[in-house]
Amino acid sequence: QVQLVESGGGLVQPGGSLRLSCAASGSIFSINAMGWYRQAPGKQRELVAAITSGGSTNYADSVKGRFTISRDNAKNTVYLQMNSLKPEDTAVYYCNADGASFAGLDTADFGSWGQGTQVTVSS
Repeated sequence: QVQLVESGGGLVQPGGSLRLSCAASGSIFSINAMGWYRQAPGKQRELVAAITSGGSTNYADSVKGRFTISRDNAKNTVYLQMNSLKPEDTAVYYCNADGASFAGLDTADFGSWGQGTQVTVSS
């Protein structure tokens, strides 16, 4: 079983910055993609940014040029640096990871979600 724990959310004024972190732990054999999603009240969960084990990244159009995703493979941790925050960035941010975990003498695919961290952008 693989657990994801997020940190770094909070209240920030428009134009401000926050850095989210998400650490994976458990019986990890390998992690492929890691990503950040967000869900605002009354809206569907949407992809914000994702990064592969090789470092390739993908961003939602709404955050390009403002957010940067990165990861530390040695620490099984993914980060989201959020700059120039806007009120419309307000949401619960969720970390996601997929890969393979140890299952006895074998491995099994996993896909895990974090519990979410609130980001509020308001003056």
